[in-house]
Amino acid sequence: MKKNLLLIFIFIFFIGCKNKKEINLAANEWVGYAPIFYANEKGWLKKENIKLIRTVSLGESIKLYKNGLVDAFCATQYEYIPLKKQVSPIILLDKSYGGDMILSNKTIPKLKKYTKLDVYLEIDSVNSLLLKYFSKEYNISMDKFNFINGDQEQLSKKTLNLNSPLLIVTYTPYDIIYKSKGLNIISSTKTDKNLLVIDALFVNKNLIKDERFKKLKSYIDLAISNINDNPKEAYKILKNYYPSYSYKDFIQSLHNIKWINNPSDKLIKQLKNIDFYTKDLIYEN
Repeated sequence: MKKNLLLIFIFIFFIGCKNKKEINLAANEWVGYAPIFYANEKGWLKKENIKLIRTVSLGESIKLYKNGLVDAFCATQYEYIPLKKQVSPIILLDKSYGGDMILSNKTIPKLKKYTKLDVYLEIDSVNSLLLKYFSKEYNISMDKFNFINGDQEQLSKKTLNLNSPLLIVTYTPYDIIYKSKGLNIISSTKTDKNLLVIDALFVNKNLIKDERFKKLKSYIDLAISNINDNPKEAYKILKNYYPSYSYKDFIQSLHNIKWINNPSDKLIKQLKNIDFYTKDLIYEN
């Protein structure tokens, strides 16, 4: 009798786990999301019934969430703030350390002399935060800017008029494309150290108690450890997600971020100061 009850319990438990609603998670090709891509390639997401939805931009990830097509997404604090009543940050991923940048065909002193500048950027993303900071830091009026909006994949395919002054607000891996066209980085989250840009996994508040996110956190930690310990092997696993990257590019991009999956008390305090909710974060403290 006890044996039969045990079998029934195991069956019900197994069916319950199998019937857990699939979690759809959106992420674009930012190097800071590599641990999630790594976990996907290893089959760890599938094991937890989490489906990765690959996007071409932060904006696309947000649109998918707003349209009810995903339950969670990777983004920066900039995209989070307008949605903070609906979502909560649950796993910190990285801090940009040069990975977000502004490129130009002119130096900053020369840019100041022009009355009009074409600016290519994804307006509804952290790109806008970078541009506003740049405008204030270098005293270049926002009124000078002629905005050309689009997702990063669209913008990277545009034919640029290099005879006219322009700015490209972007992030890795798209910087490789612009550098190959002769543009140079004039500002970044490495040079402008007062500019804090962090990436995290945000989830619908109805899902914050889902135990699968604790498991996902352990997978992310393991992925980061493996990427750090064996980057060459990680590059082979992740190459499909960063088709424009050589191994050298991949290593350089990793130098443009700092992992914050286990944040310091100082960082948590900084996050609170920018109205970033920290109480649902999964990390060792």
